[in-house]
Amino acid sequence: MEKIKITLVKSKIGATKRQKRTVQALGLRKMNSSTELNATPQIVGMVRKVEHLIKVEKI
Repeated sequence: MEKIKITLVKSKIGATKRQKRTVQALGLRKMNSSTELNATPQIVGMVRKVEHLIKVEKI
């Protein structure tokens, strides 16, 4: 399974409540925090919803 590294690069301030919960579900808490997750269809869908707040790298 392919892994991706997700980093929060923009603040959640001003984002909708749904976007804030999606960022939290991805395991991102503070600015510049990162997580490594498997690229499942569910995770990829969550990433697409908040792609303006995060940076994604393939590992």
